[in-house]
Amino acid sequence: MTNPVVVEITRGGRVESRHRGSALAVDADGKTLFSVGNVDQPVFPRSAVKAMQALALVESGAADALGFGDRELALACASHSGEPRHAALAADMLKATGKDKSALECGCHWPMSQDAMIDLARSGSEPSQLHNNCSGKHAGFVCAACHLGVDPTGYVNYDHPIQIMIREILADLTSDHFGVDNCGTDGCSIPTYAVPLTSLAAGFAKMNAGQGLGPVRARAARRLIDACMARPYYVAGSKRTCTRLMETLPGRIFAKTGAEGVFCAVLPQEGISIAVKCDDGAKRAVDAVVTALVARFLDTDDMVREKLLVQANRTLKNWNRIEVGTIAVTNALS
Repeated sequence: MTNPVVVEITRGGRVESRHRGSALAVDADGKTLFSVGNVDQPVFPRSAVKAMQALALVESGAADALGFGDRELALACASHSGEPRHAALAADMLKATGKDKSALECGCHWPMSQDAMIDLARSGSEPSQLHNNCSGKHAGFVCAACHLGVDPTGYVNYDHPIQIMIREILADLTSDHFGVDNCGTDGCSIPTYAVPLTSLAAGFAKMNAGQGLGPVRARAARRLIDACMARPYYVAGSKRTCTRLMETLPGRIFAKTGAEGVFCAVLPQEGISIAVKCDDGAKRAVDAVVTALVARFLDTDDMVREKLLVQANRTLKNWNRIEVGTIAVTNALS
């Protein structure tokens, strides 16, 4: 099955680029409300499922034992921009359990934020593991392991107790299979598993509503979603789509992007969960699709909906700020 074109880029009145993809929206019971493209095709969700993985931090009791609040929980779910507050909070999370950045096995890269990268370079400093966009998630893994009395060394490995715990959580949420046969290695070195959008949307529906989950997991899931909505800056950062959506609609949406064109979102009040994959992995495309779908399903006034649609279908400008084209979702999302 060839997925339809979901986003078009124009220049000079002509279509210059097209992005194909698939998208799904389900209600609290997992019933399909909207579907386009092959939503049964397994995809690697990458960072879009960090909130699911962060359940290990809460369910282990580590979050409470270490006194973590909304900021720390949001960072544990984050693909942050490596801004100073992000790196500092990841360091504080590790310090709470007697560890430092050397315990992180995510690798290091320059901050995703250009401003933070320039400031770091100007200071003469080098990036560390704390600047890795996944450092909050990894700090959560280290904290959970230490609290459980497990050596955190090698926590990124498939057979480490923390990864075994996470596989059980993912399977319970999505009712899907997580094993060696559908496992790959994520950019931050932990296992990532190829599952369909149907499973991802169903998993976030469970996290939101708690239906089909044990009481401990249901409370932990709700706590993480609420923490991300309360502290959206720590989920992503300045000028990032996840943060922008949650700041535009405070308390109304949980949004989490993943690499290679994956995006998941939850509308808690409406009981709707959304999962999107753009075939070519384009960030600009998946951001437009998820924003348009949020506008479609959010129970809100026309002014807010219009604001979202303007973000999804926007004018493109060159470096001289001259309007040169547009990015817009297609009728496939109608």
